[in-house]
Amino acid sequence: MRHLLEIDDLTSDDLGRILSIATSVETPRVLAGKGTALIFEKPSARTRNSMEMAVVQLGGHPVYIQGHEVGIDSRESVEDVTRTMACFHAIVAARVFAHTVVERMAALDLVPIVNMLSDDAHPLQALADLLTMRREFGELAGRTVAYVGDANNVARSLALGAGLSGMHFRIASPIGYGFSDRDADRIATAGVEIEVVDRPEDAVAGADAVYADTWTSMGQEAEAEQRRRAFEGFQVDERLMELAGVDAIFLHCLPAHRNEEVTDAVLDGPRSRIWAQAANRMHAARGAMAWLMQERG
Repeated sequence: MRHLLEIDDLTSDDLGRILSIATSVETPRVLAGKGTALIFEKPSARTRNSMEMAVVQLGGHPVYIQGHEVGIDSRESVEDVTRTMACFHAIVAARVFAHTVVERMAALDLVPIVNMLSDDAHPLQALADLLTMRREFGELAGRTVAYVGDANNVARSLALGAGLSGMHFRIASPIGYGFSDRDADRIATAGVEIEVVDRPEDAVAGADAVYADTWTSMGQEAEAEQRRRAFEGFQVDERLMELAGVDAIFLHCLPAHRNEEVTDAVLDGPRSRIWAQAANRMHAARGAMAWLMQERG
């Protein structure tokens, strides 16, 4: 049984297959007559819509389930919730706080488990990011993506995905907001070399893609003011984009805090690919779920 909890669950060949399925004009109907459970402890506009439509395109029926409806580890254990969902569904996908929740789901090996986001990882976003860059540039190997901001779950998954694709990954974060030792070890164990710099200008210089994310993620609202102070000087604006490659694009996983981590001029400017990136969430999810079902046989 294959699961998708983080990008390094994939080989480079697996990743290539997923991206190929995502761009194919023919959609395999691998979920025809089957259900997919979509469990949301954390809400999301893009994740819900992209996953539901991807399931439909694969011929299946998506069932949206709010966290309080199943009561993970409050009303029922993770394991019993997973066993229940496996009675009805061919795939169980979950958007959760603790990464251990999806790990415990996958440990049962009943049906493929998809991590729609955890505090540690966001593999579906990374797949959409890579798909967006592949559609923009063609071959990804040798390209450089520069991430400016908090070394969060999005950054970790993107770093792993970039490494699997043969890309160079640079990151600039304020002191105290870089990758943890655990994340750095996992990235290194996956064979990914990243370049850590102190200044956004050094990260962005000559890059093919510049990536930003919100400075305050869901669940960190109490830290918002402290984070705004810490991230002064890390805003992506037109001046910073001018340091990137001549054909560089701007990416953001959304939602954006406009004129905080990135200016309106960049978000809405000619280099921005944020809406193509959002649309690719559906295509990437379709590719990932089709691959999982084909691997299951």
